[in-house]
Amino acid sequence: MSEVYQKYATYYDLITQDKNYEQECDFLETVFKKHSHIPVKTLLDAGCGTGGHAIPLARRGYKVTCLDASEAMLTKAKQKSEQARLHLDFGMMDLRQLCLSSQFDAAIAMFDVMDYFTTDEDLQKVLRNIRGVLKGSALFTFDFWNGLAVPRMFREVSMKEVWEEGERIIRWIRRELDTSRHLCRNVHHFMVIRESKIIDEMEDTHIVRYFFPQEIAHHLEEAGFEVVEIRPSPAFEGKADEDAWSEIAIARAK
Repeated sequence: MSEVYQKYATYYDLITQDKNYEQECDFLETVFKKHSHIPVKTLLDAGCGTGGHAIPLARRGYKVTCLDASEAMLTKAKQKSEQARLHLDFGMMDLRQLCLSSQFDAAIAMFDVMDYFTTDEDLQKVLRNIRGVLKGSALFTFDFWNGLAVPRMFREVSMKEVWEEGERIIRWIRRELDTSRHLCRNVHHFMVIRESKIIDEMEDTHIVRYFFPQEIAHHLEEAGFEVVEIRPSPAFEGKADEDAWSEIAIARAK
């Protein structure tokens, strides 16, 4: 990956340190227990990032295979798994070219992974590929930006800052909506400050797609899944509506 993306991976865990991965893993385990027709022991983390979900799930006893298209993200995930003395399987792979001989009891793709597949063709490729590595009746759980909410809750600029060992890390995100294509262009600008001096700076652009719940249901059914539930993100209860930026899709392989 590019030097810019290497830096993005360096600051990724710091800027997302307030994300409650353990709570989300609690939710995923609840999904497995409530909806899976088969025991969940082997798990595919599709788009694992730095291992935020994979490592807690491995600690809970699941055999986790981690895939990501970013070598920098995978390197961070491997380092963290080694520090935790956990064994996970890692592979660098674009989900559009996903090809594995293993069959999994469940799959996850959390924290906006599916939003990066911005065309119907690519989305179908990924869904069909994931279906191809799942056992019959296995679950696939993922989150996505909610088209019912994104245009209504949209803000052009957001800022976040964290402190780490005397360094102030600031991230600005500038967003541009393309409502005709359901796309959002997100320009991430990072600045690292120590003793009032800028010691590092980078900019990275992410183009993601937001989806309507009925649209996601259609794509899942076309790819060989049945929809179990589409609901707000783990922190919320109820049905998909215009008040939740992110939604969770839970589907079962036919």
